[in-house]
Amino acid sequence: MARSVSGGTVFTILLISRLLDSSMLNAEVKEGEILPPTIQRLMKGYNKYLRPFFDNGPVTVGMSLDIASIDTISEINMDYTATIFLRQRWTDERLVFEGNKSLSLDGRLVELLWVPDTFIVDSKKSFLHDITVENRLIRIFPNGTVLYALRITTTVACNMDLTKYPMDKQTCTLQLESWGYNINDVMFYWTRGNESVSGLDTLQLAQYTVEDHYTSVSEAIYETGRYPKLVFHFELKRSILYFILETYVPSSLLVVLSWVSFWISLSSVPARICIGVTTVLTMTTLMMGARTSLPNANCFIKAIDVYLGICFSFIFGALIEYAVAHFCTLTHTNSHMLMYGHHIHDFDDEMNGIVTTICSHSHSAKRRKEPAATPAPAPASTELTVSPSSPSSSEPKPEASPPEPTNWCFTALATVRKVIRSINCCHVRNPHHIDNNSRVIFPLSFVMVNLLYWTYYLYF
Repeated sequence: MARSVSGGTVFTILLISRLLDSSMLNAEVKEGEILPPTIQRLMKGYNKYLRPFFDNGPVTVGMSLDIASIDTISEINMDYTATIFLRQRWTDERLVFEGNKSLSLDGRLVELLWVPDTFIVDSKKSFLHDITVENRLIRIFPNGTVLYALRITTTVACNMDLTKYPMDKQTCTLQLESWGYNINDVMFYWTRGNESVSGLDTLQLAQYTVEDHYTSVSEAIYETGRYPKLVFHFELKRSILYFILETYVPSSLLVVLSWVSFWISLSSVPARICIGVTTVLTMTTLMMGARTSLPNANCFIKAIDVYLGICFSFIFGALIEYAVAHFCTLTHTNSHMLMYGHHIHDFDDEMNGIVTTICSHSHSAKRRKEPAATPAPAPASTELTVSPSSPSSSEPKPEASPPEPTNWCFTALATVRKVIRSINCCHVRNPHHIDNNSRVIFPLSFVMVNLLYWTYYLYF
């Protein structure tokens, strides 16, 4: 029983294999019936897994490009997205046929031919258009030359230097290399030099203009060998008009608006504070909005950041100017009151000195009259003056003591006077002069800084 089951299994396997062989043969016959006789002769004995001139040196592949569009250029991701027509030409001695006309084949027949393994080096993502069919072109010439064209949309990395943004120029590249064939197997070249790339003259970009483009041929060196490489360079210059209207003009007008406070009275505290705080907050919002379209990594000090920083400094300086002027106004008023108090105090001291002098003179005159009118005192009075225990002898002692506390007071007063004089040297006699000077200093400084800024970033 087991032998009959095993025999039936073997028979089933043999039957399935025969059916598969017959279906493959029928498919080949049908495919052969589709191909014209010329293509059948060319494909006879053709091996698509072997490159042309397999034992007779490298095959040369010529490249040309048509730039259909550059859709986006992103500073945040540092890349650009472009749609290109890539054309490759090479000669395959196995495809030589008689005649004087080329054969244009369906793009799906490219699966029967050998094609170069070209790839875009810095591509982040790419795709081949397939509406309504895959956008491929294959054309064979009588001398064996093959033209192979593709329509590709690719996103390619582009290293950007944003230190002069938005007055910058960026040079991006499109690099084509062979993935598996080294320079001993395949050689790349541009078919018409710099004219091998077309379409840039009529290209319209949102923020850029294409200033220059050129091609170059080089080699890529890796651990596995040296590979052929073609490089297309194009230089993009950013249009600054948009940024002038969007950022530079509003920030400059905010600076001018902050100067309006110089013509407002120092006593109008709410008006001047309102102008200063409003301009500072508006400038901060403008700075934050300008950074949203730039890379998050702040590795670049960009030109627009420098200008916004300058404008913010002038606006903040105008606010600080009012704080200083208002403080000087208060100190100026207090100093007047203090000087008035000093004058009154000096007048009181002078009057006290006059009264004291008059009293001392009258007291000395009375003493002179008393000895002339009365006789000399008794000996007991002399004893009183001589005796150390008498109160009359203890009264004159404080008058005869050295004036040490008085000298210490004079030293302290002299020190205070020196400090007051040093403060008066930095004191502003008229606080209104601060606003008068600021009306001239701030605009002139802003004009000079602008001249230096635009000269440096436009010409250096």
